[in-house]
Amino acid sequence: AGLPIIHTIQNLISSGDEIVKIEAVLSGTLSYIFNTFSSTNQAFSQIVRDAKTKGYTEPDPRDDLNGMDVARKVLILARESGLNLELNEIHLNPLLPKKYFLVNSIDNFLVELEKLDGDFKQKKIQASKRHQVLRYIATLSGQKAQIGLQAVDQNHPFYHLSGSDNIISITTKRYNHTPLVIKGPGAGAEVTAGGILANIINTYKQYL
Repeated sequence: AGLPIIHTIQNLISSGDEIVKIEAVLSGTLSYIFNTFSSTNQAFSQIVRDAKTKGYTEPDPRDDLNGMDVARKVLILARESGLNLELNEIHLNPLLPKKYFLVNSIDNFLVELEKLDGDFKQKKIQASKRHQVLRYIATLSGQKAQIGLQAVDQNHPFYHLSGSDNIISITTKRYNHTPLVIKGPGAGAEVTAGGILANIINTYKQYL
């Protein structure tokens, strides 16, 4: 909502550049969850509960945890990059087994989610042994898009991500050895209003 991503891609392409690869953390909710999970000793299910209480998640946290919000956003980036991609062509690695999305109530889901705390803790431990942290990343490379949980090390621009910030790394023919990185709050009333105002101004300029 608030980061200047789409116009940046459009400007790169219109100036003759070519998108090679895009990596991005596109969900403020999942960013908050995994940043907190990586930097504290809290259980995964408790962080999800806290995120819901603070209003970071949708009313049903499964609407964030299913990854579809990220899939829709990376589809937009793919099409802006010139790819003729459809939503069902994006390879989405689910965070949770399918049965958890079928639980009959939100409260019951949050209770059931506790059963996965051990699995997520193990993933965190394995990543930590390699001096890595967990991030939920969308990757667009070539003609393919995929989304899933990844472990990244200190050399990766997503390693130091904090809070609920979003981040996108764009590798192009021009920005090849050093990708172009845009980072900051992707949502919130102030930045969303700023993004909308900028769109209105840019649209108005086209008719001057």
